[in-house]
This record gives sequence, structure tokens and C-alpha cells, in this order.
Amino acid sequence: MYWEIIELEDGAIALRQMDESGEPMVTIRFSEEAKARLNDRHIDVAKAMFSAGMQWVSQIEDPFEDLDEEMPEIPVVH
Repeated sequence: MYWEIIELEDGAIALRQMDESGEPMVTIRFSEEAKARLNDRHIDVAKAMFSAGMQWVSQIEDPFEDLDEEMPEIPVVH
């Protein structure tokens, strides 16, 4: 299975299976302020976010079984 990262018409960055026109698996939206602060490198940041998520999922046996118990605690900065 191959994945692709695309920018949707509404500006969201999406992860979907290649050659598939259905709903993306994941989408990430950046505000205009975030895009400006990232010097318009938001696509690179989205790629890193997708990569980190896929690495994490590949390390667990069944990504959908007991997901809440398996989730590492991630600090949230507001």
C-alpha cells in the first residue's frame, strides 16, 4: 500500500492511499497565522506530523484495539 500527501482545494493537507479518490485517511489544517509563522513551510510540518503518526502506528500490533490504553502521554502546549 502506498500513500500520498496532497493539498486539498480548501488548503488542508491530506494523507490518502495513492490512486484513490475517496475521503483522505487524515487531514491537517493550519490557520493563516500558523502558515505565516512557519514561513509557508506548513506542508513540510504536515509531512513530519504524518510520518511521526505512521511510525507510531507501525509499532503497535493492532492500531485500533485498545487505542486509548496504548496512547503515550503527549504534552500539550497552548
